[in-house]
Order: sequence, then structure tokens, then C-alpha cells
Amino acid sequence: MSADAGDSVAEIVLPADRLDDAIDFLVRLGLRLDSIEPADAPSIAVLSGHGLRLRLDGSTPSIATASAVPTLEVTRADDAGHIGRAGMRYRDVVPSRYGGRLIASHISIADGGPVADYVHHHDVRFQVIYCLRGWVRVVYEDQGPPFVLEAGDCVLQPPGIRHRVLESSAGLEVLEVTSPAHHTTTVEHELRLPTRAQRPDRLFGGQRFVRHRSSGAEWDSWWRGPGKTRNAGIGAATGGVVGVRTVRPSGSDGAGRARHDGEFVLWFVAHGAATLQVTGRPDVRLRRDDAVAIPPHIEHELVECSRDLQLVEITCPDGVQIRRW
Repeated sequence: MSADAGDSVAEIVLPADRLDDAIDFLVRLGLRLDSIEPADAPSIAVLSGHGLRLRLDGSTPSIATASAVPTLEVTRADDAGHIGRAGMRYRDVVPSRYGGRLIASHISIADGGPVADYVHHHDVRFQVIYCLRGWVRVVYEDQGPPFVLEAGDCVLQPPGIRHRVLESSAGLEVLEVTSPAHHTTTVEHELRLPTRAQRPDRLFGGQRFVRHRSSGAEWDSWWRGPGKTRNAGIGAATGGVVGVRTVRPSGSDGAGRARHDGEFVLWFVAHGAATLQVTGRPDVRLRRDDAVAIPPHIEHELVECSRDLQLVEITCPDGVQIRRW
């Protein structure tokens, strides 16, 4: 048992092999959930009430340290997923998590209707949500009434912004990319959403909320190779920390051989197929819902691109530089 200096509420640490069941039981006893982590596979929960603070410990998953050297990673659409926070299914798109630098999750909800979520916020460097299929109704602090994200839309959830998932269509699928990998989800008990204020230019942790709507958005030239790209504007809102684009390569050879000098480039195949060529490795055929995380200084190329190929491209930083061959 421990207590923070200046805090009269003691904290009791309890083991909990079945975290969800333990949380449900304690909430029925009148305690409230204050925080949970990590979101994709919850193992730590903090609850309070009746003059106590309880920390439930359900054996935290092993996560690589930040000193780990990132490698090229390819994940497949049929890789196993698991149930995470609020009953949503998570598939880990970058299993190594780049030494704790990021977590990328393919999240799905099979049955439509209300989502068992609550007002909460995250302690993060950045967090991006890209809607792949279906729709989801969400609400954000100081950003007006609830709205619907549809396929091709995305949002930047800046650090600390209060938000809530309200409902979704059946078969909802989103890509969520967050840095760092291990972060706390804190429950908001006082603030109610939507808030009366509407402040689109408000900064949260130095970043501005972004809602990018694909309908009517302009296409521009792809920075990487021949093709078109739709920039979500997230680079500008984060001061260049991360960029998000929808990409439609043109021609069979969609991205010439190159390497980048950034932290990472993540490609998620939303539609179509392509072949990834990497120096010194066998070719890899990428299809819908496959993903590849490319670390710096790895020579790579996209060839044999299908005509309907569409990628979600997330780069860190936004203005990553490439060297061509």
C-alpha cells in the first residue's frame, strides 16, 4: 500500500487476472474508474471511492525499450487481434512498437450501435484516427456537437483533449496511430460533452484539433512518386511532428527505390495491392489491410501496383526527406 505525499487517499495495489470483471465488480460497489492502460490490451486500472484508491494490476504486456533498433515490419490482414478498451477489437500493426516509440492499431467493431465508451483523454505525443470503413460518431472538447467520421476521414486527437466515441456502424474499421506506445487513458468525471464553447483554434499540448473530411478534399502530387495524395493537414497542426496522407499511386511502379531519414514511414493498404521490394530481402506482396512500417535508411520500392491501390501513409516527421536511387 502506498500514498502520495500530500495526498490523504491511500492507494492499494491488487492483482487482477481478469481485469474487466474486476472493474465491473468494483464499479457496482460504488467505485469509479479513473484511468486504464494500455488501451489496446488493458492491464492496469486505477479506481477510487469510499476513501480508497485501488490499482488493479493484470500483468502488463512486455514492451520493447526505447533503445531498441527499429526494423522493417510487415503485418498481415489475418494476423490475430484481441479485445481492448471499451470492447473494441485491436490488431497490432507494428508489433515491435519501434522500441516503445509508437503503437499502430487496426481497430474494429463488428456490431453497430452505442459504444461502451466514456469521456476520457490521453497523455500522448500525438494520436491519429483514420476511418477505413463504416462510420463512427464522436464528440470532442470545444469542437462543437458530435459528428460522424466516414471512410477516408481522419482526426488528430491532440494531447489531453477530452473526447468520447458514441456509436458506430456495424463493421467499423479504423487505423489508430499513437506515440508513445504505452500511454495512460484517463477518465474524465466532471466535464460533459459537448461543451458549450466552440474553439477550433484552441491548442492542446501545443497542437490543434483536426477533422479532415475526405468528401470534397483536393488531391495533389505525391511527394514520394507518381500519383495523387490527399493531405489531412495534420502536419501543420502538430508543428511537423507527424503527417497523414491518403495516397493513390499511378502506374505500375508506384514509388521508386529510395530510403528516408525520418523516424518512420507507415503504409497501410486500404484498397488494392502492390509488391514491396527491399534490398537484400524477398519481395512481399501487400494486399488490403496489410501494413508495412519502414525505418530510416532502408532501401525500398513499391512495384506492380494495382490500379485501385490506395494507401494510408503516416510519416514521422511530416516533412520526412528521401534519397532516391
